[in-house]
Amino acid sequence: LVHNKMEDIICQLEYRISRLEGVLHLEKTITASGGQIFATNGKKADCHTTLKKCKETGGSIATPSSLGDNDAILYFVKSFNTHAYLGIKESLTPSKFQFLDGTQLNYSNWYLNEPSGKGKE
Repeated sequence: LVHNKMEDIICQLEYRISRLEGVLHLEKTITASGGQIFATNGKKADCHTTLKKCKETGGSIATPSSLGDNDAILYFVKSFNTHAYLGIKESLTPSKFQFLDGTQLNYSNWYLNEPSGKGKE
């Protein structure tokens, strides 16, 4: 009896999650790649605020590690006609980049001669 009740609860939760994901997809605030969920609130903010909001929600700022991840981030850029902050920074070696925690990038997809260090990249 307990087992059947737990199965019912799990089914109900899965159904509710599925419906919520559907709504979020329609609002263009969620997408997925490689088993990861990428989400946005669609609001413009500076990098510090973005990092803070990601941490508050139990996530982290997007760090693309594949073409699929890159496309997931680009989905938001195009949907909201804006830019996106990435979880990378320039290392102590000029023109070399790393993740915010200091580990080396394992993927990049820069345009030719980018990032140039000009403006607010």
